[in-house]
Amino acid sequence: MSTPGDRIRAAREAKNWKQEDLANEARISKGFLSDVENDKRDIGARYLLQIADALGVTMDYLQKGKTTAAKAKTEAVSIPPSLSEFAEELKLSYAQTLTLLEARQSVLFRRSSRKATTPTKEEWKKLHAAIKQLYPDD
Repeated sequence: MSTPGDRIRAAREAKNWKQEDLANEARISKGFLSDVENDKRDIGARYLLQIADALGVTMDYLQKGKTTAAKAKTEAVSIPPSLSEFAEELKLSYAQTLTLLEARQSVLFRRSSRKATTPTKEEWKKLHAAIKQLYPDD
């Protein structure tokens, strides 16, 4: 059974990239990437998203091996109006906006019994503040 590290390595090699290339593109250290690819270290959602974006695949593909990877770049992303307004207010980049959207979706996925509703701008603000508290340099 392949692991996320195996799938990261395979996707990287399919692009003919060295670890250094992916590390630079994903803004992570080469040593960390090596540890992940060799299953010496677990990877959190934040870095998995950075790697998925750099490789042009989905987080689902890297985590679970789901083959929706080819669709990742061709499907439209639906950004709720409340998030769009909030992102515009804070002048968030598109990547930062997607990270916020994916973070919320990840939380909801883990709480599947909770009904998915569209958050208000205030709720996006609270989520953003919580993420900034965890990762102040981003």
